[in-house]
Amino acid sequence: MIRIRHLSKTFQDPDGSLLTVLKDVNCDIQKGEVISIIGPSGTGKSTFLRALNMLEPPTSGEILVDGENITAPGYPLHKLRQKMGMVFQSFNLFEHMTVLENIIYAPTELLHLSREQAVAEAMELLKKVGMAQKADVYPASLSGGQKQRVAIARSLAMHPQVILFDEPTSALDPTMVGEVLSVIRQLAKSGLTMLIVTHEMRFARDVSSRIFFMNEGVIYEDGTPEQIFEHPVHSATKAFVNRIQKLVYEIDSDEFDYLQIHTGINRFCIKYNITDKQDLAYSLTKQMLFEYMRDIRPLTVRMTHAELSGETAMDYMVENMTASPLAEEARKKLKTQVAELIEEPTTRGFRIKLIL
Repeated sequence: MIRIRHLSKTFQDPDGSLLTVLKDVNCDIQKGEVISIIGPSGTGKSTFLRALNMLEPPTSGEILVDGENITAPGYPLHKLRQKMGMVFQSFNLFEHMTVLENIIYAPTELLHLSREQAVAEAMELLKKVGMAQKADVYPASLSGGQKQRVAIARSLAMHPQVILFDEPTSALDPTMVGEVLSVIRQLAKSGLTMLIVTHEMRFARDVSSRIFFMNEGVIYEDGTPEQIFEHPVHSATKAFVNRIQKLVYEIDSDEFDYLQIHTGINRFCIKYNITDKQDLAYSLTKQMLFEYMRDIRPLTVRMTHAELSGETAMDYMVENMTASPLAEEARKKLKTQVAELIEEPTTRGFRIKLIL
């Protein structure tokens, strides 16, 4: 459906220096594929999407859509945009139009649908994304997640063959991410061809038929979710998909700032969309620091979250200790609160790991 050959994109900085963001990218995209594009920030993922629909015309190379070279001089881009929709990070809704007017504008202007037909189709799409009750309101009254669902409906209203999603959840409050990902999951099951730039690793693994791992302006690795996440070839891919986020506090005395730890846990949970584990993390840390391990200093407290597996844990580590400091009563109570309690020696001491 889409054939990309030797695609490159170079930008010129204000000081005149050149920055090559895409370097000789080659790939084929088949009809009905759902491709998630993952990789570190600044590696050309969003530029790649924007080049596909000519929002960022490539510096060199060719893009063929249904056999037509859309990079050829004079190619009618309005024809391309009717085939290829795009959902942006920042929604890009018209603030002076209602939700319904936002959706019917392009179909009536570009597809020349009658208003009646456009409205009927728009209402069906709004039902599909759970926004039919908001048809007559203006975007200013919507949450970020609601705006993004309207933006998805607006893109679908053009009957596209392909939809490009450019980090569709990155501008959202973490509590709203799930509602947008749920809509995209439904679309993935419908057979629509989609390319999704995302940092949501578990979502990418679940929803995709194929994964592009981009790094340094090229597609480093291309394969099924199982290949990319379980058997990556390149060390850069392996390091990226296995990344574990950490929050660490060193407690040297009883004069530590618990409020700082409390605030840090809160921010960590919001950042990685694990707010459902926030209260338990607070409670466990309070118990460990003020009850079960109150006489043990120094002590290292660490919260970890594995993005791919979704495992979140609280670690309490003591140097130069060879046995668990937990009393049997404390151990029994903790086991009722957590998914798993692990007590183990380390090279430097002893660790109590609580898997939330």
